[in-house]
Amino acid sequence: MEQYKEKILEVCNKACENTLMQTLDIEFTDVGENFLTARMPVTPKVHQPDGVLHGGATVALAESVASAASYIFLDGQKFFVRGIEIAANHIKSISEGYVIAKAVIIHKGRTTQLWEIRVTNAEDQLISLCKLTTIALPKA
Repeated sequence: MEQYKEKILEVCNKACENTLMQTLDIEFTDVGENFLTARMPVTPKVHQPDGVLHGGATVALAESVASAASYIFLDGQKFFVRGIEIAANHIKSISEGYVIAKAVIIHKGRTTQLWEIRVTNAEDQLISLCKLTTIALPKA
């Protein structure tokens, strides 16, 4: 995995062009044997009206990183990967800096997968804990 790390990150980041991920400035930053990490800046464009990170932006980050991880680890050449359910518990607010999302696979079935996504701040404090269920459908 280490020898392909930079190429995987390059492909993930390139795939973000002209998408919601680019709009939110999401950047994939690390990949390992069973995880993918991305970060997103916390600026006024992702704030709620009261000046803290919007939960919807957090969920968009979580789903983006786990969906990309599914594509990487489930052979995106052979399967369409789609999110079918996402849940989030928002623990702590943040108004500036970056949030970092790390998606780790919990269950890797042939059809469905379960991902845990921990969203933290730069000090590794938990901001949100999310889970995403994906489905892998064969390409025709």
